[in-house]
Amino acid sequence: MIVLGIDPGSITTGYAFLDTATQPLSVLEYGTIHAPASQALEDRLLHIVVELEKLLDKYKPETLGMEGVFFAKNAKSALVLGHIRGAILVACRKRGLNYCEYSPRVIKQAVTGDGGASKEQVANMIFARLGIQGGELPLDASDALAIAWTHASPSPFDESILKAVGKKRVTSRKKKATTKQWMDLIEKMGGKV
Repeated sequence: MIVLGIDPGSITTGYAFLDTATQPLSVLEYGTIHAPASQALEDRLLHIVVELEKLLDKYKPETLGMEGVFFAKNAKSALVLGHIRGAILVACRKRGLNYCEYSPRVIKQAVTGDGGASKEQVANMIFARLGIQGGELPLDASDALAIAWTHASPSPFDESILKAVGKKRVTSRKKKATTKQWMDLIEKMGGKV
């Protein structure tokens, strides 16, 4: 099975493709898709999706692991990230990929054993786990590798982490948020309803 890991970003999106048919896991490709910050959001979305679709068609993954939503202090940044995540999900669902998301803490715990590890610690450990030479790799790409590895290698330890934080490994659709939940979130982020 081919697994895709995505670390979504409005300017730099990290991606990683792993093949689970071999042990240890085989790294097929990893890197970043960079959308110039000078472009309008819709043009950045288009660029990210077009480049991602080329990779999807090349590797034909069956499942997607993506970093979950976090609560940003800046509502605009959170909304932009939501657009990016949505565009990525649409491109992947069009190709039938199953989907699961992981919080940064769960990914760090699964890769390093420490949910509070730094991005550099995660990068060093994921390189060691996958037998990759480090170097000048953007952290978005190493984060995508960590997400793909977490998604591709569920162990009883990983499952216990998910259980401890109240998450289940699921590939089905999630329950839709209610209007009240959206209004509460907007107010919590400083917006007016």
